[in-house]
Amino acid sequence: MEDNDKWEERIAAVLGSNDEVNSRNLLKWRDHILGNLTLPLRVSGTEDFPWEEPYIMGGGDKKEYEKLKKDRPSYTDLFELIEIAEMPMDEDLVAVIKRISDSKVFQIGLSWLEACEGPGEPHTRLDDYSTWHCNY
Repeated sequence: MEDNDKWEERIAAVLGSNDEVNSRNLLKWRDHILGNLTLPLRVSGTEDFPWEEPYIMGGGDKKEYEKLKKDRPSYTDLFELIEIAEMPMDEDLVAVIKRISDSKVFQIGLSWLEACEGPGEPHTRLDDYSTWHCNY
């Protein structure tokens, strides 16, 4: 696990001293990410997406889950991040993603995604955003 000081320094470099989650800072993150990453970028879910929780944590019908996954994005799918919408929603940036397996396009909070390329700049930038989004 990386030293907290390093990601805090990177977050401060993007936001300055005001690190709260608000529309202005979300747009700073959008500009930072789009200015430093090349899209499309291969991504997957960091954990089960909100709609999947009842099925993953127990209690949901497995057949129903498999059926719903055909029309909804799943954290187990691979996607291309093709765009980050200009307007944030529900205190998160809106990621426009295309599922690799069937080219279906979805929108989901950017904080739910991670780069598939492993360690390196894309992974670090998305991880820093998610860390900030979840902890500030």
